[in-house]
Formats: sequence, structure tokens, C-alpha cells
Amino acid sequence: MSGETDRSSTIKIMKDAAVARTYDADGLRRRAACLCFKDRTEKEILLISSTHDVEKWIVPGGGIDPGEESVVAAEREALEEAGATGVVDRLLGIFENKEKNTRTWVYAFYVVHLEDHWTESKSLDRRRQWFPLNDAKKVLSAHKPLQVSYINVAEGMQITP
Repeated sequence: MSGETDRSSTIKIMKDAAVARTYDADGLRRRAACLCFKDRTEKEILLISSTHDVEKWIVPGGGIDPGEESVVAAEREALEEAGATGVVDRLLGIFENKEKNTRTWVYAFYVVHLEDHWTESKSLDRRRQWFPLNDAKKVLSAHKPLQVSYINVAEGMQITP
């Protein structure tokens, strides 16, 4: 019971912190995310469990703090949510979700290191797992179809030798 109470408290703190997030001039909340690739072949990505349902997988991402650049926010979110450090390669695109009132900058990110213990692994019992791109699209399609489009854009940008 104590673990669930801690998790609920952490989620409330996260929602309270979201109030400080930034918005565009047209009222869309600014977010940043990373497609965390295992390597430069871009054949596998790291997904994390959702805080709302640990059986569902999502792309690491979250709100951009006031005064923070989108690329810095994307790197921060990869570390906080997935325990991943690495190198941002390129902006894949800016995606709008009118239903959730968000605009998300999505970056290709090459993972260099995964922490054994990271912020949200402890506070939210967050899990992570590597997925081949097609499998990632399947697990995201039911509840995060916009995130499938992130992968589709990345696949369209891949250069074949």
C-alpha cells in the first residue's frame, strides 16, 4: 500500500509541476520527446511504461520548462524517464495534438548509456524495453497513434546504403 501511496504522491507532484510548463502563443503546451535509438542503424528504440498504465508503452517525453530549449528538454526527459544518456542527432519534426492541446518537438537520440537506477524507475516504478521499430509501432498504435507517426517520420529520413 505504501508503494502505491508514494506513486500517487509522485504523480500529483508531477501534475503540479506541469503548471510551470510553457505554452506557445496559440495556447498549445510545449513538449519535447526523443526516439531513443539503440544505435545509428535506427532499427530499435527504447520505450518506457506509462505512468497511467504500466502495461502500456510510450516514447519518453514531457513538458518544456520555462526558458528551456526544446532539445535540452528532450535530453532531460530521456534521462528522467528512461535513464538514458546519449547524443541528439536531429529534429524529426514538430507534432501537434489538438485533442491534448500540445505541440511536441521530437528528436532522434542515440543512446550511449543506460543508468541502472534512474529518477522515475524509483519514484514511478517506470520500466523500459528495447523494441524493433515494427513492434514499437504495434504497441503504440492502440493508445499513442501520434507516437507511431514519430517512428514513421524517422523511417522516412533513414538513408539506406
